Amino acid sequence: MHIYDLDTPAVVIDIDVLERNIQQMAAHCKGLGITLRGHTKSHKNPAIARMQVASGSRGIVCQKLGDAEVMAKAGLDDILMTYNIVGRQKVRRLTELARWRKMTVTADSEEVVRGISDQARIDGVRVGVLVEMDTGGKRTGVQSPEAAAQLGQLVMGLPGLELRGLMTYPSLTSGKAFMDAAVEKFHELGLPTSIISGGGTGHEAISKQLGCTEHRSGSYVYEGLSRISRNEDLDPQRCPLRVVTTVVSVPTRDRVIIDGGMKTFRLFPTYPYGKIIEEPDASIYGMSVEHGHVDVSKCSRKFKVGDRLTVIPLYQEGVTNLHEEITGFRKGEVELVWRVEGRGKVR
Repeated sequence: MHIYDLDTPAVVIDIDVLERNIQQMAAHCKGLGITLRGHTKSHKNPAIARMQVASGSRGIVCQKLGDAEVMAKAGLDDILMTYNIVGRQKVRRLTELARWRKMTVTADSEEVVRGISDQARIDGVRVGVLVEMDTGGKRTGVQSPEAAAQLGQLVMGLPGLELRGLMTYPSLTSGKAFMDAAVEKFHELGLPTSIISGGGTGHEAISKQLGCTEHRSGSYVYEGLSRISRNEDLDPQRCPLRVVTTVVSVPTRDRVIIDGGMKTFRLFPTYPYGKIIEEPDASIYGMSVEHGHVDVSKCSRKFKVGDRLTVIPLYQEGVTNLHEEITGFRKGEVELVWRVEGRGKVR
């Protein structure tokens, strides 16, 4: 079956491009001399996570417990969760995972680590901990090297926890002084730094410069070796994920409507919305809930109802989370169907 024969809108993925992206990132990190840890939040798919691991990723990274549970049940191990786990319900789910998988979490406060420690002690498990540092990202993370060392010492003394090192996001050259000071304080206090984890697709070389032992990248599966922010970069040879749509209306010579809107691509999607492979001169200029509004005034082709148009969305991982399945193809022919098992797992 050709992808044009699928019921639409259909999320499809070019397996050849996907495999190339995964292999190129693994080779890139190997060339830099830094360990790759593949993030799963972009694709939410155990099959793709296994491809990452097979190509050289050391374990995986998950953002939410729901993602980690899906990956663990599918056989993935050595899972790093780069998120503060807060509340008894979540902590109990974490310690349950730690019974049968190697689990490491990041934390930036006493409240977080004490909560995990209390439940880990009750359940008789050990959970690895990386102290998260805010080295310029201004999101989560301790605010100074001294605070990192203080939290590290606390973790060392709490039951059920195993301090494994440090973490930051994103890896920034401006954060080197912070990183160096934190590592130095850890060494002075005899605290372990077996893992110093940096992150951000396209920041791999920076992580190496900062002295990180591993780098977390995820968007590369859909975007290649650097993040995409412009329609001009949406190259079919670089971006494997697309949405096959159908023209459902041709109201005027200059405008057509496709059967994919905000619920297909992204609620309040970033403009521009994406590139149409078959007609690069066409432009998706607007979206309503279930309609895509396409300006075809620059196209020589005469469109008709029923035409198929394949869109590379600008924010591809956002599309993944809206759909139950992805169809994999090679050279236009359907090869497999993957369930998006991590879809909606935001808890």
